[in-house]
Parts: sequence; C-alpha cells; structure tokens
Amino acid sequence: QVQLVESGGGWMQPGGSVRLSCAATGSIYSIDPMGWYRQAPGKQRELVATITSGGSRNYADSVKGRFTISRNNAKNTVYLQMNSLKPEDTAVYYCNADTKGSRWSSVRTTWGQGTQVTVSS
Repeated sequence: QVQLVESGGGWMQPGGSVRLSCAATGSIYSIDPMGWYRQAPGKQRELVATITSGGSRNYADSVKGRFTISRNNAKNTVYLQMNSLKPEDTAVYYCNADTKGSRWSSVRTTWGQGTQVTVSS
C-alpha cells in the first residue's frame, strides 16, 4: 500500500513564499503522474499542478508564473514551490499520485492527508 506524506505549509503573509513536499512510500513500481490539488472552505477540490516522471508539467491558470512543481524520481517525492502568495491561495493542499505496485498491476490513485496553507496579513 502506498502512502503520501506531506510537509510544509503554515501561515504566510501575502507576497510570501513556501515550499510543500510530498514523499511516497510503500510498494511502488511506477508513480506517474504526481501532483497537487487544493480545497478552500466551501469550494470543491481543484487541480493546482501535476508533473510526469518525464518532467511534463501542467498548471492551473490561477497559479501559472507563481507556483513551480518539481519532483525527484529517485526519492518518489514531489515539491510545490509557491511564490507571490495571495489570500486566495488559502486552502488545504493535497498531494496526489497514480501508482502501480508491479508491471502488471492496475493504477491506484492515492491522496495525502492534506496540509493547510493560510495567506493573510
């Protein structure tokens, strides 16, 4: 079974920066893609960014130019560097990964427990 362990987050002032990390552990043959989603109070969970093992990135329009997703394939870890933070970035951020336990197994989607990011003066 795969687990995603997130770290980072907290309270930041507008214009500030923070980096989130998410490490995948367990029985992993492949992990692709990895990504970040967020959910603000009273809103649906939404995509923030995803990255494939080959480095292809996809961003929500609201974070383009401010957030950067990266990953370390050897460590099965994905990062989200968040710059120029805005109050509307306040949300619980969830790590997400599609994994296979072996070459022949089906893809399983796993979510992290979430980490709170609050942007406020």
